[in-house]
Amino acid sequence: MGAEPTEPAFARRTSVEQVEEGRELAPRFDEHGLLPVVTTDADSGEVLMLGYMNAEALARTIAVGEAVYWSRSRQCLWHKGATSGLIQRVVEMRIDDDQDALWLRVRIEGGASCHVGYRSCFYRTVPVGAPPSADLTLRFVEAEKVFDPKAVYGDAPNPTRL
Repeated sequence: MGAEPTEPAFARRTSVEQVEEGRELAPRFDEHGLLPVVTTDADSGEVLMLGYMNAEALARTIAVGEAVYWSRSRQCLWHKGATSGLIQRVVEMRIDDDQDALWLRVRIEGGASCHVGYRSCFYRTVPVGAPPSADLTLRFVEAEKVFDPKAVYGDAPNPTRL
């Protein structure tokens, strides 16, 4: 990934004004040391995935301009696309008002973000507006996979926690 920072150079949070109106990056990580990250396609705006970053992943993403997340299931850094080739090149990174959530706008080499093979990790809809006893069958909104996960990852166990 090129030059990797040894430790993040984030500002210490000193006041509400500094965090909400200032120019210093002073992220507030949760009790697990993580920030949620919504990742969208830079051109279409389509939501591709929700991930998490710890301080090191955020620093590396900033340094290399490619998305690096923290894998909660594997408990390690995850340079998106390092195995599959589906690298997320960051076009823009935004942080919310109280600096506890990120939004990445990316372009993806290979056109997919989901390890299941679909373009987006949000490839099914959930029925809403129905009574509690209604059928909650998910509906696929992506008809075809962009790639075959077994061809890319082999028979490695699915990283998703059950």
